[in-house]
Amino acid sequence: MQKWIMSGILIVACAFAAVLMFTLPGKDQVAQEEKPQMPAVTVSAEQAEATVKANCISCHGTDLQGGAGPNLQKIGSELSAEQLYGIITKGKGGGMMPSFKDKLKDEEIANVAMWLAEKK
Repeated sequence: MQKWIMSGILIVACAFAAVLMFTLPGKDQVAQEEKPQMPAVTVSAEQAEATVKANCISCHGTDLQGGAGPNLQKIGSELSAEQLYGIITKGKGGGMMPSFKDKLKDEEIANVAMWLAEKK
């Protein structure tokens, strides 16, 4: 009887492993999900400034001089538009920089990222 139970458990475990192998995402898919794709937009400084004013100055300051968040006045010399897009979209620092993917449209985030990337 005990052999039948052990055999049954082994068969169930193998079936479960096979199901997981075919349903879990692969490394490439996970990497793609972790790196958001920045949409192509034309930079509008006016719109970017309005978005920053409405969402960012409480942490980064009215002149992007920093405060609770880092100084962004010359962030373009450190990070590319794609890197900035990823940070704004996903957040950073275990909650220090919140994610804006549910608050802003992808195009708004891309516009702000491109605008910030020009600050060198």
